[in-house]
Amino acid sequence: MGSLPDLPHGSSPDLILVHPTQEEKLIQFKLNGEEWRGALSQEAYLRREDVLSQQDQTRDGGISYWILIDKNAKVNPLDPTSSARLPLASCETYRKKALVWQDGELKETICHGIGSVFCAPHLRGRKYAQRMMQELGETLRTYQTDEKTDSMFSVLFSDIGRKFYANFGWEVFRSSHVSLPAGTGAVKDLGSLPTARPLYEDDLAELCRIDEELIRKSLLSRPKGSNTAVALVPNATNMKWHHAREDFVGVELHRKAPKVKGAIVGEEGKRVWCYWTRMWYNQDPTQAKGNTLHILRLVLEDGCQLSWEGSGTSHADGASDDHSHDAAIAALFFMAQQQAEEWKLEHVEAWNPSSATLAAAQRLDPDAKLVDRDTESIVSLKWYPPHDGPIAESIDWIGNEKYGWC
Repeated sequence: MGSLPDLPHGSSPDLILVHPTQEEKLIQFKLNGEEWRGALSQEAYLRREDVLSQQDQTRDGGISYWILIDKNAKVNPLDPTSSARLPLASCETYRKKALVWQDGELKETICHGIGSVFCAPHLRGRKYAQRMMQELGETLRTYQTDEKTDSMFSVLFSDIGRKFYANFGWEVFRSSHVSLPAGTGAVKDLGSLPTARPLYEDDLAELCRIDEELIRKSLLSRPKGSNTAVALVPNATNMKWHHAREDFVGVELHRKAPKVKGAIVGEEGKRVWCYWTRMWYNQDPTQAKGNTLHILRLVLEDGCQLSWEGSGTSHADGASDDHSHDAAIAALFFMAQQQAEEWKLEHVEAWNPSSATLAAAQRLDPDAKLVDRDTESIVSLKWYPPHDGPIAESIDWIGNEKYGWC
Protein backbone atom coordinates (compact mmCIF):
# COMPACT_ATOMS: atom_id res chain seq x y z
CA MET A 1 0.00 0.00 0.00
CA GLY A 2 2.92 2.39 0.51
CA SER A 3 3.15 5.30 2.92
CA LEU A 4 0.27 7.74 3.08
CA PRO A 5 1.05 10.84 1.01
CA ASP A 6 -0.14 14.38 1.59
CA LEU A 7 -3.64 14.21 0.10
CA PRO A 8 -6.11 17.04 -0.55
CA HIS A 9 -8.92 17.78 1.87
CA GLY A 10 -12.51 16.94 0.92
CA SER A 11 -13.24 20.62 0.37
CA SER A 12 -10.63 20.93 -2.37
CA PRO A 13 -11.93 22.30 -5.70
CA ASP A 14 -9.73 19.74 -7.43
CA LEU A 15 -11.89 16.78 -6.39
CA ILE A 16 -14.40 15.44 -8.93
CA LEU A 17 -16.84 12.53 -9.20
CA VAL A 18 -16.18 10.12 -12.09
CA HIS A 19 -16.95 6.58 -13.22
CA PRO A 20 -14.08 4.22 -12.36
CA THR A 21 -12.16 1.97 -14.72
CA GLN A 22 -12.33 -1.75 -14.09
CA GLU A 23 -9.00 -1.58 -12.26
CA GLU A 24 -10.18 1.28 -10.06
CA LYS A 25 -13.44 -0.49 -9.29
CA LEU A 26 -11.54 -3.60 -8.25
CA ILE A 27 -9.41 -1.54 -5.86
CA GLN A 28 -12.54 -0.42 -4.05
CA PHE A 29 -14.20 -3.83 -4.06
CA LYS A 30 -11.16 -5.39 -2.44
CA LEU A 31 -11.29 -2.75 0.28
CA ASN A 32 -15.02 -2.65 0.98
CA GLY A 33 -15.32 -6.42 0.81
CA GLU A 34 -13.64 -6.58 4.21
CA GLU A 35 -16.72 -4.88 5.64
CA TRP A 36 -19.56 -6.11 3.41
CA ARG A 37 -18.79 -9.64 2.27
CA GLY A 38 -20.79 -11.13 5.15
CA ALA A 39 -20.51 -14.91 5.12
CA LEU A 40 -18.53 -14.98 1.87
CA SER A 41 -14.81 -15.21 1.35
CA GLN A 42 -13.20 -12.19 -0.27
CA GLU A 43 -12.79 -14.10 -3.53
CA ALA A 44 -16.46 -15.18 -3.51
CA TYR A 45 -17.56 -11.63 -2.70
CA LEU A 46 -15.81 -10.35 -5.82
CA ARG A 47 -17.49 -13.04 -7.92
CA ARG A 48 -20.89 -12.21 -6.44
CA GLU A 49 -20.55 -8.54 -7.32
CA ASP A 50 -19.69 -9.50 -10.88
CA VAL A 51 -22.75 -11.77 -11.11
CA LEU A 52 -25.01 -9.05 -9.70
CA SER A 53 -23.72 -6.54 -12.26
CA GLN A 54 -25.04 -8.78 -15.04
CA GLN A 55 -28.69 -9.06 -13.96
CA ASP A 56 -31.62 -7.55 -15.85
CA GLN A 57 -31.82 -4.91 -13.13
CA THR A 58 -28.22 -3.84 -13.64
CA ARG A 59 -27.54 -4.35 -17.37
CA ASP A 60 -27.47 -1.48 -19.87
CA GLY A 61 -26.75 1.25 -17.37
CA GLY A 62 -28.96 -0.17 -14.63
CA ILE A 63 -26.00 0.08 -12.26
CA SER A 64 -23.45 2.90 -12.25
CA TYR A 65 -20.21 3.02 -10.27
CA TRP A 66 -18.73 6.25 -8.91
CA ILE A 67 -15.44 7.31 -7.35
CA LEU A 68 -14.17 10.61 -6.02
CA ILE A 69 -10.70 11.47 -7.34
CA ASP A 70 -8.16 14.29 -7.42
CA LYS A 71 -8.34 15.48 -11.03
CA ASN A 72 -4.77 16.80 -10.87
CA ALA A 73 -3.15 13.57 -9.70
CA LYS A 74 -1.16 12.10 -12.60
CA VAL A 75 -0.58 8.75 -10.86
CA ASN A 76 -1.95 6.88 -7.90
CA PRO A 77 0.07 8.38 -5.01
CA LEU A 78 -0.18 5.11 -3.08
CA ASP A 79 1.03 3.04 -6.04
CA PRO A 80 2.91 5.05 -8.72
CA THR A 81 3.31 1.89 -10.84
CA SER A 82 -0.46 1.58 -11.32
CA SER A 83 -2.45 3.20 -14.12
CA ALA A 84 -5.44 3.45 -11.80
CA ARG A 85 -6.41 6.73 -10.19
CA LEU A 86 -6.71 6.70 -6.41
CA PRO A 87 -10.38 6.33 -5.36
CA LEU A 88 -10.82 8.62 -2.37
CA ALA A 89 -14.41 7.43 -1.82
CA SER A 90 -16.82 5.32 -3.83
CA CYS A 91 -20.43 4.20 -4.24
CA GLU A 92 -22.80 2.73 -6.79
CA THR A 93 -26.28 3.71 -7.96
CA TYR A 94 -29.13 1.56 -9.24
CA ARG A 95 -31.62 2.94 -11.74
CA LYS A 96 -35.12 1.97 -10.66
CA LYS A 97 -38.58 2.49 -12.12
CA ALA A 98 -40.76 4.69 -9.93
CA LEU A 99 -44.22 6.23 -9.77
CA VAL A 100 -45.03 9.70 -8.45
CA TRP A 101 -48.57 10.90 -7.75
CA GLN A 102 -48.85 14.66 -7.41
CA ASP A 103 -51.85 16.99 -7.66
CA GLY A 104 -54.02 14.30 -9.21
CA GLU A 105 -51.48 13.27 -11.87
CA LEU A 106 -49.59 9.97 -11.93
CA LYS A 107 -46.12 10.15 -13.46
CA GLU A 108 -43.74 7.38 -14.47
CA THR A 109 -40.18 8.32 -13.56
CA ILE A 110 -36.89 6.79 -12.64
CA CYS A 111 -35.15 7.11 -9.32
CA HIS A 112 -31.67 6.09 -8.24
CA GLY A 113 -30.97 3.91 -5.24
CA ILE A 114 -27.55 4.55 -3.71
CA GLY A 115 -25.50 1.73 -2.21
CA SER A 116 -22.02 0.76 -1.09
CA VAL A 117 -20.97 4.23 0.09
CA PHE A 118 -17.39 3.70 1.20
CA CYS A 119 -14.20 5.45 2.17
CA ALA A 120 -11.22 3.25 2.98
CA PRO A 121 -10.06 3.43 6.62
CA HIS A 122 -6.63 4.81 5.69
CA LEU A 123 -8.28 7.71 3.82
CA ARG A 124 -10.81 8.73 6.43
CA GLY A 125 -10.74 12.00 8.34
CA ARG A 126 -10.52 14.18 5.21
CA LYS A 127 -14.31 14.33 4.55
CA TYR A 128 -14.14 12.49 1.24
CA ALA A 129 -17.46 10.67 1.77
CA GLN A 130 -19.14 13.98 2.57
CA ARG A 131 -17.78 15.56 -0.61
CA MET A 132 -18.82 12.58 -2.70
CA MET A 133 -22.41 12.69 -1.41
CA GLN A 134 -22.58 16.42 -2.05
CA GLU A 135 -21.45 15.89 -5.64
CA LEU A 136 -23.63 12.83 -6.17
CA GLY A 137 -26.76 14.54 -4.90
CA GLU A 138 -26.44 17.19 -7.59
CA THR A 139 -25.40 14.77 -10.33
CA LEU A 140 -28.39 12.48 -9.83
CA ARG A 141 -30.88 15.29 -10.43
CA THR A 142 -30.38 14.84 -14.17
CA TYR A 143 -28.41 11.61 -14.49
CA GLN A 144 -29.86 9.23 -17.12
CA THR A 145 -32.76 11.59 -17.84
CA ASP A 146 -34.02 13.09 -21.11
CA GLU A 147 -37.15 14.78 -22.49
CA LYS A 148 -39.20 11.65 -21.84
CA THR A 149 -37.57 10.39 -18.66
CA ASP A 150 -37.53 12.39 -15.46
CA SER A 151 -35.92 11.67 -12.09
CA MET A 152 -37.64 13.31 -9.13
CA PHE A 153 -35.95 11.61 -6.18
CA SER A 154 -33.23 9.24 -5.01
CA VAL A 155 -33.10 6.86 -2.06
CA LEU A 156 -30.53 5.25 0.20
CA PHE A 157 -30.44 3.03 3.26
CA SER A 158 -28.03 4.32 5.87
CA ASP A 159 -26.02 2.01 8.11
CA ILE A 160 -24.39 4.90 9.96
CA GLY A 161 -27.43 6.40 11.66
CA ARG A 162 -29.86 9.19 10.82
CA LYS A 163 -27.71 12.33 10.64
CA PHE A 164 -24.89 11.87 8.12
CA TYR A 165 -26.95 11.63 4.91
CA ALA A 166 -29.58 14.07 6.16
CA ASN A 167 -26.89 16.75 5.99
CA PHE A 168 -26.89 16.29 2.20
CA GLY A 169 -30.64 16.22 1.66
CA TRP A 170 -31.59 12.55 2.15
CA GLU A 171 -34.33 12.87 4.74
CA VAL A 172 -35.14 10.00 7.07
CA PHE A 173 -38.44 8.18 6.54
CA ARG A 174 -40.00 5.50 8.63
CA SER A 175 -37.50 2.73 9.40
CA SER A 176 -39.10 0.02 11.51
CA HIS A 177 -39.64 -3.73 11.37
CA VAL A 178 -41.19 -6.67 13.13
CA SER A 179 -39.14 -9.80 13.69
CA LEU A 180 -40.09 -13.45 14.22
CA PRO A 181 -37.79 -16.30 15.27
CA ALA A 182 -37.02 -19.05 12.79
CA GLY A 183 -38.89 -22.28 13.34
CA THR A 184 -42.51 -22.81 14.34
CA GLY A 185 -42.24 -24.50 17.72
CA ALA A 186 -44.03 -21.69 19.56
CA VAL A 187 -47.11 -21.69 17.29
CA LYS A 188 -50.04 -23.37 19.08
CA ASP A 189 -53.13 -22.48 17.02
CA LEU A 190 -52.35 -23.70 13.51
CA GLY A 191 -55.94 -24.74 12.90
CA SER A 192 -57.02 -21.11 12.59
CA LEU A 193 -54.58 -20.37 9.76
CA PRO A 194 -55.26 -20.95 6.07
CA THR A 195 -52.82 -23.09 4.13
CA ALA A 196 -50.10 -21.16 2.33
CA ARG A 197 -48.65 -22.37 -0.95
CA PRO A 198 -45.00 -21.79 -1.93
CA LEU A 199 -44.06 -19.40 -4.71
CA TYR A 200 -41.27 -20.21 -7.15
CA GLU A 201 -39.30 -18.09 -9.61
CA ASP A 202 -41.74 -18.73 -12.46
CA ASP A 203 -44.62 -17.36 -10.38
CA LEU A 204 -43.13 -13.92 -9.84
CA ALA A 205 -43.63 -12.12 -13.16
CA GLU A 206 -47.43 -12.34 -13.21
CA LEU A 207 -47.82 -11.52 -9.52
CA CYS A 208 -45.51 -8.53 -9.84
CA ARG A 209 -47.53 -7.32 -12.83
CA ILE A 210 -50.73 -7.51 -10.79
CA ASP A 211 -49.04 -5.75 -7.88
CA GLU A 212 -47.96 -2.86 -10.10
CA GLU A 213 -51.52 -2.49 -11.38
CA LEU A 214 -52.81 -2.41 -7.80
CA ILE A 215 -50.32 0.31 -6.87
CA ARG A 216 -51.30 2.40 -9.89
CA LYS A 217 -55.02 2.09 -9.05
CA SER A 218 -54.35 2.98 -5.44
CA LEU A 219 -52.38 6.07 -6.41
CA LEU A 220 -54.98 7.20 -8.96
CA SER A 221 -57.71 6.91 -6.32
CA ARG A 222 -56.02 9.28 -3.87
CA PRO A 223 -58.29 12.18 -2.85
CA LYS A 224 -57.48 15.63 -4.15
CA GLY A 225 -55.30 17.56 -1.75
CA SER A 226 -53.48 14.44 -0.53
CA ASN A 227 -49.74 14.44 0.01
CA THR A 228 -47.50 13.73 -2.94
CA ALA A 229 -46.93 9.95 -3.05
CA VAL A 230 -43.96 7.98 -4.38
CA ALA A 231 -43.45 4.29 -5.00
CA LEU A 232 -40.58 2.22 -6.30
CA VAL A 233 -42.12 -0.24 -8.75
CA PRO A 234 -41.95 -3.77 -7.24
CA ASN A 235 -41.39 -5.48 -10.59
CA ALA A 236 -40.02 -8.94 -11.27
CA THR A 237 -36.71 -7.47 -12.43
CA ASN A 238 -36.21 -5.99 -8.98
CA MET A 239 -37.14 -9.22 -7.17
CA LYS A 240 -34.84 -11.28 -9.37
CA TRP A 241 -31.88 -9.10 -8.42
CA HIS A 242 -32.50 -9.90 -4.75
CA HIS A 243 -32.91 -13.58 -5.58
CA ALA A 244 -29.74 -13.70 -7.68
CA ARG A 245 -27.93 -12.40 -4.61
CA GLU A 246 -29.39 -15.07 -2.33
CA ASP A 247 -28.89 -17.82 -4.92
CA PHE A 248 -25.20 -17.03 -5.19
CA VAL A 249 -24.63 -17.07 -1.44
CA GLY A 250 -26.82 -20.15 -0.99
CA VAL A 251 -24.69 -22.11 -3.45
CA GLU A 252 -21.47 -20.88 -1.83
CA LEU A 253 -22.54 -21.82 1.69
CA HIS A 254 -24.96 -24.72 1.21
CA ARG A 255 -24.16 -25.97 -2.30
CA LYS A 256 -27.68 -25.26 -3.54
CA ALA A 257 -29.86 -22.28 -4.38
CA PRO A 258 -33.17 -21.79 -2.54
CA LYS A 259 -36.19 -22.64 -4.69
CA VAL A 260 -39.03 -21.21 -2.58
CA LYS A 261 -39.12 -17.44 -3.17
CA GLY A 262 -42.27 -16.58 -1.23
CA ALA A 263 -45.76 -17.79 -0.33
CA ILE A 264 -49.40 -17.15 -1.29
CA VAL A 265 -52.80 -17.68 0.32
CA GLY A 266 -56.35 -17.54 -1.05
CA GLU A 267 -58.24 -17.60 -4.31
CA GLU A 268 -57.76 -15.26 -7.28
CA GLY A 269 -59.05 -11.80 -6.58
CA LYS A 270 -58.62 -12.15 -2.82
CA ARG A 271 -55.10 -13.51 -2.61
CA VAL A 272 -52.42 -12.41 -0.17
CA TRP A 273 -48.80 -13.08 -1.03
CA CYS A 274 -45.25 -12.14 -0.23
CA TYR A 275 -41.78 -12.55 -1.66
CA TRP A 276 -38.71 -12.98 0.50
CA THR A 277 -34.95 -13.24 0.33
CA ARG A 278 -32.41 -14.89 2.58
CA MET A 279 -29.33 -13.01 3.80
CA TRP A 280 -26.46 -14.84 5.46
CA TYR A 281 -23.91 -12.98 7.58
CA ASN A 282 -22.51 -15.72 9.81
CA GLN A 283 -19.31 -17.14 8.34
CA ASP A 284 -20.03 -20.52 9.94
CA PRO A 285 -22.62 -22.09 7.58
CA THR A 286 -23.87 -24.35 10.39
CA GLN A 287 -24.80 -21.38 12.61
CA ALA A 288 -27.91 -19.25 12.18
CA LYS A 289 -27.01 -16.34 14.44
CA GLY A 290 -27.25 -13.01 12.59
CA ASN A 291 -28.78 -14.51 9.43
CA THR A 292 -32.18 -13.17 8.34
CA LEU A 293 -35.02 -14.02 5.99
CA HIS A 294 -36.35 -10.64 4.80
CA ILE A 295 -39.89 -10.20 3.53
CA LEU A 296 -39.30 -8.22 0.35
CA ARG A 297 -42.90 -7.30 -0.40
CA LEU A 298 -46.33 -8.15 1.06
CA VAL A 299 -49.38 -7.76 -1.22
CA LEU A 300 -53.17 -7.82 -0.70
CA GLU A 301 -54.90 -8.46 -4.01
CA ASP A 302 -58.13 -6.80 -2.90
CA GLY A 303 -56.37 -3.45 -3.15
CA CYS A 304 -55.65 -2.60 0.48
CA GLN A 305 -52.31 -0.88 1.08
CA LEU A 306 -50.23 -2.51 3.79
CA SER A 307 -47.29 -0.15 3.98
CA TRP A 308 -46.98 3.58 3.35
CA GLU A 309 -45.25 6.54 4.87
CA GLY A 310 -46.28 10.13 5.35
CA SER A 311 -47.56 12.83 7.61
CA GLY A 312 -51.15 11.75 7.05
CA THR A 313 -50.79 8.46 8.91
CA SER A 314 -53.57 7.83 11.38
CA HIS A 315 -51.70 5.07 13.16
CA ALA A 316 -48.14 4.47 14.26
CA ASP A 317 -47.71 1.91 11.51
CA GLY A 318 -49.40 3.96 8.78
CA ALA A 319 -52.34 1.67 8.06
CA SER A 320 -55.99 1.12 8.92
CA ASP A 321 -57.47 -1.02 11.69
CA ASP A 322 -58.74 -3.61 9.18
CA HIS A 323 -57.61 -6.99 10.51
CA SER A 324 -59.50 -9.20 8.06
CA HIS A 325 -56.20 -10.38 6.55
CA ASP A 326 -54.40 -11.20 9.80
CA ALA A 327 -54.74 -14.98 9.46
CA ALA A 328 -53.60 -14.98 5.82
CA ILE A 329 -50.52 -12.90 6.62
CA ALA A 330 -49.77 -15.13 9.60
CA ALA A 331 -49.90 -18.17 7.30
CA LEU A 332 -47.32 -16.56 5.02
CA PHE A 333 -45.07 -15.77 7.97
CA PHE A 334 -45.46 -19.34 9.24
CA MET A 335 -44.04 -20.69 5.98
CA ALA A 336 -41.30 -18.04 6.12
CA GLN A 337 -40.36 -19.27 9.62
CA GLN A 338 -40.10 -22.82 8.28
CA GLN A 339 -37.87 -21.67 5.44
CA ALA A 340 -35.70 -19.68 7.83
CA GLU A 341 -35.11 -22.73 10.00
CA GLU A 342 -34.33 -24.91 6.99
CA TRP A 343 -31.75 -22.45 5.63
CA LYS A 344 -29.93 -21.67 8.90
CA LEU A 345 -31.44 -18.24 9.44
CA GLU A 346 -32.14 -16.73 12.84
CA HIS A 347 -35.05 -14.41 12.10
CA VAL A 348 -37.86 -13.49 9.72
CA GLU A 349 -38.12 -9.72 9.34
CA ALA A 350 -40.76 -7.49 7.70
CA TRP A 351 -40.11 -3.78 7.21
CA ASN A 352 -42.57 -1.05 8.18
CA PRO A 353 -45.41 -3.39 9.12
CA SER A 354 -49.03 -2.28 9.06
CA SER A 355 -51.22 -2.92 12.09
CA ALA A 356 -52.50 -6.04 10.30
CA THR A 357 -48.96 -7.26 9.65
CA LEU A 358 -47.95 -6.67 13.25
CA ALA A 359 -51.06 -8.44 14.52
CA ALA A 360 -50.33 -11.38 12.22
CA ALA A 361 -46.79 -11.65 13.58
CA GLN A 362 -48.14 -11.59 17.14
CA ARG A 363 -50.43 -14.53 16.37
CA LEU A 364 -47.27 -16.55 15.83
CA ASP A 365 -45.19 -14.93 18.56
CA PRO A 366 -46.99 -12.85 21.24
CA ASP A 367 -43.68 -11.15 22.04
CA ALA A 368 -43.27 -9.75 18.51
CA LYS A 369 -43.12 -5.97 18.59
CA LEU A 370 -42.42 -2.98 16.40
CA VAL A 371 -38.73 -2.08 16.34
CA ASP A 372 -37.58 1.37 15.22
CA ARG A 373 -34.12 1.15 13.67
CA ASP A 374 -31.63 3.79 14.79
CA THR A 375 -28.41 2.73 13.07
CA GLU A 376 -28.96 0.17 10.27
CA SER A 377 -30.94 0.42 7.02
CA ILE A 378 -32.31 3.86 7.83
CA VAL A 379 -34.66 4.58 4.92
CA SER A 380 -33.88 7.98 3.38
CA LEU A 381 -35.15 9.98 0.39
CA LYS A 382 -33.88 13.09 -1.40
CA TRP A 383 -36.57 15.05 -3.30
CA TYR A 384 -35.35 17.09 -6.25
CA PRO A 385 -38.24 19.44 -7.17
CA PRO A 386 -38.32 22.74 -5.27
CA HIS A 387 -40.08 22.42 -1.92
CA ASP A 388 -40.60 24.09 1.43
CA GLY A 389 -40.17 22.35 4.76
CA PRO A 390 -39.33 18.73 5.55
CA ILE A 391 -40.11 16.33 2.74
CA ALA A 392 -40.82 13.47 5.16
CA GLU A 393 -43.90 15.43 6.28
CA SER A 394 -45.30 16.09 2.81
CA ILE A 395 -44.60 12.86 0.90
CA ASP A 396 -46.17 9.43 1.40
CA TRP A 397 -43.80 6.59 0.51
CA ILE A 398 -45.94 3.71 -0.78
CA GLY A 399 -44.49 0.24 -0.33
CA ASN A 400 -41.63 1.30 1.93
CA GLU A 401 -40.41 -2.30 2.16
CA LYS A 402 -37.23 -4.32 1.80
CA TYR A 403 -37.58 -4.76 -1.98
CA GLY A 404 -36.43 -1.16 -2.41
CA TRP A 405 -33.15 -1.79 -0.59
CA CYS A 406 -29.87 -1.83 -2.49
